[in-house]
Amino acid sequence: MNSELIKINCLLAKLTKSQQYTKTLQLFHQIQSSKHLKPDQYTLSTTLTATAHLRDIIAGNQLHSHVIRAGYKIFPHVANTLLFLYAKSEDLVSVKRAFEEIKAPDVYSWTTLLSACTNLGEVGYARHLLDEIPQRNEAVWNAVITGCIDNGYSDIAVGLFNRMHLLGVRLDNYSLASVLSLCCSELIGFGTEVHALVVKTGFLGRASVTNALITMYFNCGNAAQAYKVFDGTEETVRDQITYNAMIGGLVSLGRDEHAFKMFINMQKVGFSPTERTFASVMGSCSSEQAAIQVHAHAIKTGYNDFNSVSNAAITMYSSCGDLQAAQMVFERLNEKDRVSWNTMITSYAQENLSRDAMLAYLQMQQQGIEADEFTIGSLLSTSDSVVCIDKILATVIKNNLISKTEVANALISTLSKHNAIDEAYSIFNDTNFKNLITWNSMISGFHLNGCSVHALYLFSDILVSDLTPDFYTLSIVLNICAGISDLRHGKEIHGYILKFNNIHETSLGNALIALYAKCGVLDQSLKVFKSMVYKDVVSWNSMISAYAQHGRGEDAVACFKSMQKSKGVKVEPDHTTFTAALTACSHAGLVDAGVDIFNSMVNKYGVEPRVEHFSCLVDLVGRAGYLDAAEKLIKSDDLKVHSSVWWNLFSACVAHGDLRLGRIVAGFLLEAEEDKAGVYVVLANILANGGHWEEAEKVRKMMRSYGAVKQPGYSWIGS
Repeated sequence: MNSELIKINCLLAKLTKSQQYTKTLQLFHQIQSSKHLKPDQYTLSTTLTATAHLRDIIAGNQLHSHVIRAGYKIFPHVANTLLFLYAKSEDLVSVKRAFEEIKAPDVYSWTTLLSACTNLGEVGYARHLLDEIPQRNEAVWNAVITGCIDNGYSDIAVGLFNRMHLLGVRLDNYSLASVLSLCCSELIGFGTEVHALVVKTGFLGRASVTNALITMYFNCGNAAQAYKVFDGTEETVRDQITYNAMIGGLVSLGRDEHAFKMFINMQKVGFSPTERTFASVMGSCSSEQAAIQVHAHAIKTGYNDFNSVSNAAITMYSSCGDLQAAQMVFERLNEKDRVSWNTMITSYAQENLSRDAMLAYLQMQQQGIEADEFTIGSLLSTSDSVVCIDKILATVIKNNLISKTEVANALISTLSKHNAIDEAYSIFNDTNFKNLITWNSMISGFHLNGCSVHALYLFSDILVSDLTPDFYTLSIVLNICAGISDLRHGKEIHGYILKFNNIHETSLGNALIALYAKCGVLDQSLKVFKSMVYKDVVSWNSMISAYAQHGRGEDAVACFKSMQKSKGVKVEPDHTTFTAALTACSHAGLVDAGVDIFNSMVNKYGVEPRVEHFSCLVDLVGRAGYLDAAEKLIKSDDLKVHSSVWWNLFSACVAHGDLRLGRIVAGFLLEAEEDKAGVYVVLANILANGGHWEEAEKVRKMMRSYGAVKQPGYSWIGS
């Protein structure tokens, strides 16, 4: 063999191994144009590999012709590379033809054919071939199992793995790692069985299997078991992927502090962070200081030029509230991909900067990058008008994104928020593949637009479909039933929740408490409340509000005190808690208890009083007849008085016939309120009740002269 050709073949192999495929092709063309060099089978197989990775089918066909002319097809490594070429080009017909021309297919030939079949949708044919192979070792089984997993045929993959094991085919680290990678919450039972098999066969000493186990447990939300696998693995077995799996898993479960500690430990044991490490750990940085440190480390180690890292840095700074730093990272990106633009648009959307988001989108279009479902979702979330939505809808139709369920869901949700419920329902009906989010968005849209009956009909349609309502669906329909006091449907939904053992979900318990309270069945609210395993602040607020609605002030105060003494996870009162408790005291005339609660809010819990708290307090002391105290409170320097507070005091003046204070309050309300007719009517009533008939008539004449008209009342019953 020509020694110069040997050197060139080595260089071709080196270029291909380092993924410099274009340079490999350029060097091959130089060999072709050389008069004294003739490509051999090694030259052609290496160049075919580079062409396959480039997916250059034209160059591949030319090389195939060269192979046939030179008679090199008899060499297994050349024939197998041709198979690889057509498999990478997703040309299954050519893969099958090339395979049939191989006289004695080896394991690589079979695995390439089987992988191509499963990856390109012919899973049944791949399974048929598997039964025909004379020597079925673990490699051919792995090819079909991995192909099924990669293309969403999880059930078939599990079945093949079980069959492989029953037939006594030797399992290897690839077999085990592959099936573990598909295990999520639904397959945790199977996953734990495979884990036991891993321990039994001694494969815990292989990093790929350990990493797959860690990933499996994080996918199932079981951080404790993932840590157990990690801690039980010898340091010599752990690699960078092991630490990346731990960091990524912890971030996915919101355990940011633990993820950051793992990032530090990784470096302490001598592993340098990789591209994936930085992309993951940036998601754990909740403080600006940590964000700057991690980003500086990424720049120092040269990973800032990787788009995945820069994109993660944009998200990181945006999450920390430093939009300027996020913009700076974005602007410095040499080649912005679709993810980069989407990340920046999402950052603007999260800050409700709709104009900046739309401007970034227009720039993205100018760069020749088409929008996808994530772009549209972010733009819709920040759209501030129906006109803006219509523009986005035009892009959706132009790019044929309307068929994407995620896009349809976002459109339904956004149109509903802008009162375009008919347009939202039209999109809902035109969506072919509706998932549960589609149904939830439409039900929520009907609820938002006051179409409660339509929402309940839609819920009934879910029950007869292949979908199962989730906690969010059930919470929405319970809130709808509460809003229209529909006890019958509410009870039916409660029965559905009990039937499917969802009663321990806190959000559903909270919704049920509100439902029964608004339907007048307080005892049932209390029964649900007492049955709840875990009560959050909303649970306590709902129960206190329920007592308040039914005039049970003392029970509401007792419930508030019980909340403060609750065992287990400590629940702190929030603004809503104090509003509910003060309202209950106001309705029941519990002045001392109300004042104590208000004082504890400020002094014990450090909660800054809002308008609604002052309004409740003024209403409380006003109803009880302490009008001087109410007047003193409302005139204090610390209180910026809202008109609702003045109205509460005005009502108290009517109830207690305080003409002096009533006139003062009326003067303020006439300046501040648009509803002047209401003020005149109340003031006239105070004067009339106090026997000042002439003055009351003057006020009524004044009302008519200003053109203020009292709106007649009406009842919705029987309407």
